[in-house]
Amino acid sequence: MSEAFDTDTAAQDAQTTAERSARAMYDRDVTSRSMGMMLGPVSPGKAEMTMTVREDMLNGHGTCHGGHIFTLADSTFAFACNSHNKVSVAASADISFLRPARLGDTLTARGREIYLEGRNGIYDVEVLNEAGEVVAQFRGKSRTVRGEVAEPVSG
Repeated sequence: MSEAFDTDTAAQDAQTTAERSARAMYDRDVTSRSMGMMLGPVSPGKAEMTMTVREDMLNGHGTCHGGHIFTLADSTFAFACNSHNKVSVAASADISFLRPARLGDTLTARGREIYLEGRNGIYDVEVLNEAGEVVAQFRGKSRTVRGEVAEPVSG
């Protein structure tokens, strides 16, 4: 078997694992779904989610409450760090809010793995508005614990 074939097969297996893990998590993620978050593309170490700012998400200034933006980024982080089908939880997270999001804005969060070794990972998530402007930058640190996200494929 050629090395290129092995690499292609490994990459496809990793992609299938990421998709299965994301599907299993999203089906159980009541919070993300109740906030109207939609899961976009996933791949090993990466995830994308969108959320439209609703009236019940506005703060006293008439802009999206930072907690909702944080939750979108945190959910995206969770999908990215669990994409290897190993249960991973947040060890810490930090966010910088750069511009307001407004009623009706569709926010897109894109998360990517920066570092993964042993049980520790670092993930960056960028939250953008429809104009492609950065609304927030999030960095999360993950810790892998016991278990798998998706049930093993039998056969």
